[in-house]
Amino acid sequence: MSDNYSWLPTSVKEIRERGWENPDVILFSGDAYVDHPSFGAAVIGRLLESLGLKVAIVPQPNWRDDLRDFRKLGRPNLFFGVSAGCMDSMVNHYTAAKRKRSNDAYTPDGKAGARPDMPTLVYTKILKELYPDIPVIIGGIEASLRRFSHYDYWKDQLKPSILYESGADMLIYGMGEKPLTDLCKYLKQGIPFHRLTNIPQTCVLRKKDETYATNKKWQVIHLYSHEECLADKQKHARNFRHIEEESNSLNAALLIQPIEDRLLIVNPPYAPMTTREIDAVYALPFTRLPHPRYKGKEIPAYNMIRHSVTLHRGCFGGCAFCTISAHQGKFIASRSEKSILEEIGKITRMPDFKGTISDLGGPSANMYALGGKNPALCSRCKRASCAFPTLCKNLNTDHSRLLEIYNKARNTDKVKHCFIGSGIRYDLCLHDTHDKRINRTNAEYLRTVISHHVSGHFKVAPEHSANHVLRLMRKPPFSLFQQLKQLFDAINRQNGLNQQIVPYFISSHPGCRPEDMAELAVATKQLDFRLEQVQDFTPTPMTLATTMYYTGYHPYSLEKITSARNEKDKKLQNMFFFWYKKEYTSIIKSCLNHLKRPDLIKKLYSR
Repeated sequence: MSDNYSWLPTSVKEIRERGWENPDVILFSGDAYVDHPSFGAAVIGRLLESLGLKVAIVPQPNWRDDLRDFRKLGRPNLFFGVSAGCMDSMVNHYTAAKRKRSNDAYTPDGKAGARPDMPTLVYTKILKELYPDIPVIIGGIEASLRRFSHYDYWKDQLKPSILYESGADMLIYGMGEKPLTDLCKYLKQGIPFHRLTNIPQTCVLRKKDETYATNKKWQVIHLYSHEECLADKQKHARNFRHIEEESNSLNAALLIQPIEDRLLIVNPPYAPMTTREIDAVYALPFTRLPHPRYKGKEIPAYNMIRHSVTLHRGCFGGCAFCTISAHQGKFIASRSEKSILEEIGKITRMPDFKGTISDLGGPSANMYALGGKNPALCSRCKRASCAFPTLCKNLNTDHSRLLEIYNKARNTDKVKHCFIGSGIRYDLCLHDTHDKRINRTNAEYLRTVISHHVSGHFKVAPEHSANHVLRLMRKPPFSLFQQLKQLFDAINRQNGLNQQIVPYFISSHPGCRPEDMAELAVATKQLDFRLEQVQDFTPTPMTLATTMYYTGYHPYSLEKITSARNEKDKKLQNMFFFWYKKEYTSIIKSCLNHLKRPDLIKKLYSR
């Protein structure tokens, strides 16, 4: 028996070593196979294995040759699973300016070209051609964010659901453990795949005159058809409001969108995972290592997270440009302290561990164990954000449990450094809760992070300085960031530290004008920043910002919103980040003179 037995099989040889005739499930992934809980294919593979199924993985199959990678493992007994990987393939492949990237962090040695654009489409079409009678289930970020009609920035088109385009039999959106567990249970009971139309968090297509099983307790919302959205952008904007509200509801409705002669049926999501359920996932027997087939090669994405720990899932920030809540939901599912500390212990026993935990985090580092004080109020809520326009009065922001985990992690044997690499929502810490104990705890949390858990650069995301842009982004006022900066500098002085605060900013967000970027440049100049972490807004499917960008309307108010759409306008906005570079000075001055804002020229360039 080879050492490969510790991993899920990826070849005929490894399957034969296990004595299998055929796997029950074969997973195709756009990523290299890393058996670590941060990699989706590994999580789903280990979960299915824990259900008693024989599971194989085909990582990064070659779609350009005679398709031998798609044939080599044969036919699964139950279904194929397809995912593009941990990252949307189009964001992985292209910059905001639509230029091809030269590397891929999820591929051995970071080489580009190991996956096609839109692997979900490409892999599924190949599998349906080779094995038309075997069900194909698509999932992961790429599929989740394209489950309805969606705007494709790279083609500048409104596209139909990826379930329709791919020809797959089912789409599982969000985190797939609960729907897959139930689906496999029903298949084991002998229920035909085609009849499984009432599993939460799944999407199927059915003909308009076809009957199908459903849960009669679910409310049903009928969306505008794909054809209506193509003809009227405002209808696409109206659809988005329903989609976002139901994605963030504990009592969500079933959504139906017609397309041609069929209905896209999107069942409501499951309730968030309990602590026991999420602990069980992280207790699965991951090797935490890349498959031996990659011996001698580096996988950059793995190197970044190999000694990191995910504390929770979900994000209630609801940022307009972010896809996290569309995929993971806004309700926080947190691991137990015991589960987290056990994983830290495993990391300290890894042969390559040198004493540094690179991240104790999550989608937002400090949302661990936070949620509604009164669950009954949460069950009636459809707000996309618990933090905007102000922090919800029902939100518990007590950081004491997280602070305790940090303290225990920092004092674990063999741990020299324990950093927080994920972004921190400082508005949760600086908010006045009107509870003196919680206020003191949250202040202590920030002090502890800055004093003990910063690797030299403290990363936060104010994103902009203009209030009207921040409102469209669903971000807190810039004055809060200024307050944080003062606090950060004071704690550094008190502790004799020489750390830097590194703010993230976005240009060309819908509603942002050149003069707003100039105001941002002035604000960062006054704080003595030379910006490093900046990006041009990239419209990704299923976000509020992308809907505003494509339709020109705010989906909730139907207010008209303008956006920088062409390359020239986007470049100009991005240029303001680097106002201090001589090559941009004349262009910026010319722009501000044209806008009749000599006051901003004076603020930027006077000594």
